[in-house]
Amino acid sequence: MSARRLDRLGPTFTAARAREGGIGSNALARLRESGLIWELSRGVYRKSDAPLTMHVDLLAACTRVPHGVLCLETALTVHDLTDELPGEVNLAVPRGGPLPRITYPPVRVHRFAGATFEEGLEIREVAPGEHVRIYSPARSVVDCMRLRHRVGDEVALRALRFSLRRRGTTSGELLRFARVLDVEGPVKQAIQVMLA
Repeated sequence: MSARRLDRLGPTFTAARAREGGIGSNALARLRESGLIWELSRGVYRKSDAPLTMHVDLLAACTRVPHGVLCLETALTVHDLTDELPGEVNLAVPRGGPLPRITYPPVRVHRFAGATFEEGLEIREVAPGEHVRIYSPARSVVDCMRLRHRVGDEVALRALRFSLRRRGTTSGELLRFARVLDVEGPVKQAIQVMLA
């Protein structure tokens, strides 16, 4: 019975969503013990026959915090704007709200201003039929420039260089986000140096 109800859930789901679908905590435990599902994070499960993805940690974090947005080094990695793999998922939440606590996967939560929180927000498929909220390549680069003290000058400048070399991201788009996020001066100066 639980296996049939499981078919109605998406590949990644929460315990709350399972309860809504008629699968209680005891049934979830049996499904996990039988190998039909595995636990990604506290209260977040994935079907064992779900399509493979290298972004399981991102799905776990975004399922736990559905209003969060992937940002900084995590977004750079998804957008292929860095060679480095972050050791934790970087997730932005609006200032003023509760700060989520996630022990696994490792997540670093950043509070971003509510007035600009939705700027550059995109929805990206990271597994067949599964999507996450993530900042655009240009927004991610500008955020790294803005928060160089957290991510490091080298990471921020390398991401800026990568973005200027690839198609799809223009210096005009970078400067637009820099104006919105109040870091136009440093971003403009870095762009001028790189394009000189």
